[in-house]
Amino acid sequence: MRNKFTTLSSTAVPLPIENIDTDQIIPARFLKATTREGFGANLFRDWRYDAEGNPKADFVLNSPRYGGEILVAGKNFGCGSSREHAAWAIAGAGFRAVVSSFFADIFRNNALNNGLLPVKVSEAMLAEIFAAVERDPATQLRIDLPAQTIEIAGTSSKESFEITAYKKQCLMNGYDDVDYLVSIRDEIAAFEQARAAAKE
Repeated sequence: MRNKFTTLSSTAVPLPIENIDTDQIIPARFLKATTREGFGANLFRDWRYDAEGNPKADFVLNSPRYGGEILVAGKNFGCGSSREHAAWAIAGAGFRAVVSSFFADIFRNNALNNGLLPVKVSEAMLAEIFAAVERDPATQLRIDLPAQTIEIAGTSSKESFEITAYKKQCLMNGYDDVDYLVSIRDEIAAFEQARAAAKE
């Protein structure tokens, strides 16, 4: 079971770069591991650190100005290869949601399968969020999964976002796919019994 996701109010880390691909999120040389642990330390590795492993002061994840559980990224986030490790790295770095105006489909599905919420907003709303966070890093974003809304706290800026009913239920209950099947085992058993009886 994962942590349940209902509402999230948090400051955000702004990364206003478009077309961020999965190799930039987690470089291929770090994909040898088969479990999810440890990937967060190498999130955006080549952007975060120089060749000697020293943090680059001008990269946002190294800035003391920004922090929080929400990553705000430019359009077309998660494009490129289908590696699930990209979602592992983002979640492993402490993010619970990613906000963008467009997500690559495979990344979006991988994120949802790993308890990370991708929130797709309009380009206008994304620009508002970037402006608000960059103006004041203490700005809070509020994501309400049951209502499927995101807002800039203390303002009138608010939008709805889409999510499939199944993945919404899984996130709200902290389920992965197996947990979900276990949660409806009585219904599955009843269906199988009814089906067997109908064949008699």
